[in-house]
Amino acid sequence: MTGPVTGKRVLVVATDAVVLDEVLRLAAVANCETECVPDLFAARARWKDAPLVLIDEAAVTEDEPVKLPRRDGVLVVCKGPPEPGTWQRAFAVGAQQVHSLPDDETAVLKAFAEIVDGPARPGGRVLAVIGGRGGAGASVFAAGLATAAARAGEGTLLLDCDPLGGGLDLLLGAENHRAVRWPDLRVDSGRILLSALEEALPHHDCSPGRFAFLSTGTPPRTGAPSHPLSRDRSTTFAAPNPPPHASEPFTAEPNSARRRTTPPTDRPSPNGEAIAAVVDAARRAGRFVICDLPRNLGDGSAEAAARADLVLMVVPLDFRACSAAKRVVALLRGTGAEIRLVAKGPARSGLSATQAADTLDVPLLGEYRHEPRLTRSLTRGSFHPGGSLLSVAASAIAALPRQEPTP
Repeated sequence: MTGPVTGKRVLVVATDAVVLDEVLRLAAVANCETECVPDLFAARARWKDAPLVLIDEAAVTEDEPVKLPRRDGVLVVCKGPPEPGTWQRAFAVGAQQVHSLPDDETAVLKAFAEIVDGPARPGGRVLAVIGGRGGAGASVFAAGLATAAARAGEGTLLLDCDPLGGGLDLLLGAENHRAVRWPDLRVDSGRILLSALEEALPHHDCSPGRFAFLSTGTPPRTGAPSHPLSRDRSTTFAAPNPPPHASEPFTAEPNSARRRTTPPTDRPSPNGEAIAAVVDAARRAGRFVICDLPRNLGDGSAEAAARADLVLMVVPLDFRACSAAKRVVALLRGTGAEIRLVAKGPARSGLSATQAADTLDVPLLGEYRHEPRLTRSLTRGSFHPGGSLLSVAASAIAALPRQEPTP
């Protein structure tokens, strides 16, 4: 038996010890509990109630197969290509698929993960935010979106997808928190156990709500200064281990006194597989996901843009910003993203938000003004947005209807 006690034990019918070992290894990766029996005769007591049944090839090729009632969620697994006649015998016991290991590991992991995660929940939505030019304030707006969503009662996850930015750690005053960051994340065959990940992530309190965030920032140094703007980002130290129950879906390096010198620009960019896994798991769990994207869309950030229901482009109201934003619009359209303009005032050159939208050929979502009070609070290591920023953020959230769950 593997995994935590969840009441969702998968029934494994295995005669072949090699196949059993492979199946149990995959179940451990997915943090899924199993119950093992040696043959179909022994499986009868749990056949109807188990959420998923995996049968090895040897069990279905017995000379006198046991008659069992038809049911959904039955898979046959084999080591290497199936033997002649395996498909016919598999369908005779009601199996919907035959999976060959190791080629079909991802499919088996997905089946396990869906049992652990439970059925898909409604409400999962993905918003991405990108700056039309450098310093446009996209990260601040993304954090404002997360604040508005959390205060509205949404389960919110904010993802930092920009390794060259200042980092959400600094913005949210959490750079000294020892928690999981993107560099600590390991994706196993495209699956993430969201509940374990969220428990290991830092959370920002924006009373009356709070949201989790995943940063590209580096783990804090022991004894680092407390003022966020005085922290030394030139060195990184190994992150702490995640909670024991979360060690399979992702792995952080063990604590070490060994120092590594890493320039800030060398922070690894989250790759497309990792971003896709986190976004898909969060959407399936009904979360409101906000992705803070870099302007130079790489593998990972382009994946986030393609998965987003809507991409919001923050553009200051001046002609040079609009000129730079045209290049960003072209990149985004290459991903198939639906784009809306968020104009940031005050206008420096008489350019209105409507004129900027016309120039960029992008529909206008709203306009907000720079808030000196927020800038001052950020220098003190606190993030408390308000005013027109939160108003536009609320409009963006309302523009996305709740999604039906996807299987």
